[in-house]
Amino acid sequence: MKRIYITSLMLFLALSVFAQNKLSLDHYQDYEWASNPQLSPDGNTVVYSRNWINLIDDKRESDLWIVNADGTKGRFFENGANGQWSPQGDRVLFTKSGEPSGTQMFIKYVGEEGEPTQITRLEKSPGSITWSPNGEYIAFLMTVDDNTNWAIDIPAKPKGAKWTAAPKVVDKVSYRRDRVGFVEDGYRQIFVVPADGGSARQITTGDWNVSGGFSWTPDGKHIVFSSLREPEAEYARGQSNLYTVEVGTGKIEQLTDRDGAESSPRVSPDGKRVAYIGSINTPTFYKKRRIFSVDLTGKNEKVLSDDLDRSPASIHWGDNSQGIYFDVDNKGTRNLHYVDLRGKIKDITEGNHMLRISDLNSSGKAVATWTNYYNPADVGVIDLASGNIDQITKVNADILDFVELGKVEEVWYKSVGDQDIQGWLVYPPNFDASKKYPLILRIHGGPHAMYNVGFNYNNQIHAADGYLLLYTNPRGSTGYGYDFANAIQNAYPGDDYHDLMNGVDEIIKRGFVDENKLYVYGGSGGGVLTSWIVGHTDRFAAASVNYPVINWLSFVGTTDGIGWYDNFKNKPWEDPTEHIKRSPLTYVGNVTTPTMLMTGVKDLRTPISQTEEFYQALKVEKVPTVMVRFNEEFHGTSSKPSNFLRTMGYLNGWFGKYTKVGGNLETEVKE
Repeated sequence: MKRIYITSLMLFLALSVFAQNKLSLDHYQDYEWASNPQLSPDGNTVVYSRNWINLIDDKRESDLWIVNADGTKGRFFENGANGQWSPQGDRVLFTKSGEPSGTQMFIKYVGEEGEPTQITRLEKSPGSITWSPNGEYIAFLMTVDDNTNWAIDIPAKPKGAKWTAAPKVVDKVSYRRDRVGFVEDGYRQIFVVPADGGSARQITTGDWNVSGGFSWTPDGKHIVFSSLREPEAEYARGQSNLYTVEVGTGKIEQLTDRDGAESSPRVSPDGKRVAYIGSINTPTFYKKRRIFSVDLTGKNEKVLSDDLDRSPASIHWGDNSQGIYFDVDNKGTRNLHYVDLRGKIKDITEGNHMLRISDLNSSGKAVATWTNYYNPADVGVIDLASGNIDQITKVNADILDFVELGKVEEVWYKSVGDQDIQGWLVYPPNFDASKKYPLILRIHGGPHAMYNVGFNYNNQIHAADGYLLLYTNPRGSTGYGYDFANAIQNAYPGDDYHDLMNGVDEIIKRGFVDENKLYVYGGSGGGVLTSWIVGHTDRFAAASVNYPVINWLSFVGTTDGIGWYDNFKNKPWEDPTEHIKRSPLTYVGNVTTPTMLMTGVKDLRTPISQTEEFYQALKVEKVPTVMVRFNEEFHGTSSKPSNFLRTMGYLNGWFGKYTKVGGNLETEVKE
């Protein structure tokens, strides 16, 4: 008995010591997250994607897992992603690599032995795969080539000649896209394929893209989709309509004609109405988004969520066709709500978490990914009657049960114009308020985006390395209403700078910040604001400006699309004053802060030429700087797992190199 006691005590002490370990980059190879959970028709089973890090092949992989809705019997199902139950609940449709190449669609029967059946052999990857209501067909989107060629009259190529590849002729407004490169010369169209396999049949045609989603009618005879089938549609920013296509004949009829964009159509279970998310066309860059409904005949269109000053997402009809469930970002959180056809809204869930609804059905349940400060994305099952949420997976228990994470605290403070600003402070594990700690300010991109209460691996790594980490939602962020998001209209950067600096001051007041070790970084829009900060203050010991915009004059015409022209009062050739005034490059002569730059060499959103402009200007001014050019990266520096590790390593190395002494003087403390 005594031996058992001693052994148990030793085990307890060993586990206690192990539990004090901190999260590190070494844990990243074991990190996982859940996505796209889907309920079986009877509500008893969930299929979801379990995503993991493959450091051998330097990519993120996805497997399909199945778990009972009460959290029992979690088990591997198949390699693949985008799992969807058949309407009968006997099969799962999913995608993975197949023959002859690329992504293909597969079907596997639940509870049956054997390999899944590949049902397509497409030359291009399918998207938005969706079962027909009777389970006999699958609809999907695929790009159809535009065969318009420009024939030029030149001498024929001599036999055996080795000519340079022919030029690429571009005549589209949007001709390239980040993470894609040059877009295919063609248009996205709707296809259907038999669920038993066979030839895919194209049912929409024309020189217009199907975009913004589609939805079957309950009888399976029509599909409602979003597009803009009008002349010069590629110039019409913020405009689209809903259409119906008859599956058997391809006959298309226009359903809506509203001033604004319509997306995410959902046909009601009774087949009478269509719900959709529509933007309100305004001169502002950030548009109001509301839930609308319209009869399937195109009549009785009305807005349902007009009283909600937030942007709805993930809409799903209730089983009785009398209202729509949706989720909303609000002050760093996301929860489930319901609006009836009279426009009355009620809350279904509440809590300090991020809840992304992916499916619900007549079982009275919904399923979502769920995350909070200390738990990465897991699967949650929601009781629609009570709003109770049951976490039914714990995919990172093997890591998080044995490390101590940094405490996360919500912070509110005042900024210019008496504006309330929300942020969060992450403390190092084993924090001691009597000591002084270095502080990192991290800034989100967008700029119309929202930091939230979900788990963030980067932030916890900084905390584990001994830093305080402050992240905030300055004006321009979403989740605080239309006016707050558009407070930076024609004023970006602007007062958002003060929102960030006041946040730093708020934390310094607490007395445990080492003011000689203040650091700042951000990517994309966060890179814009970081480069703006170092041009307007010298209080930071070091900064990292990641995939930024530095010169609006050169940016607006080289980014992937023409939308950014609309974020200025005038075109640059009409009056470049505003572009110059708002460009961080204009203030590079003020910069003394050691500044690292990190950007992907393939970036098409904020092209690396922006980074190069800032780097060379900093070199001319003899500011300590390095430029880190990430291979195989578009916008961002972490799409490859190895590059995520490098990003964190370079940040830690750069910040660890610099401190401030003697007021504004920088000194290198570590090589």
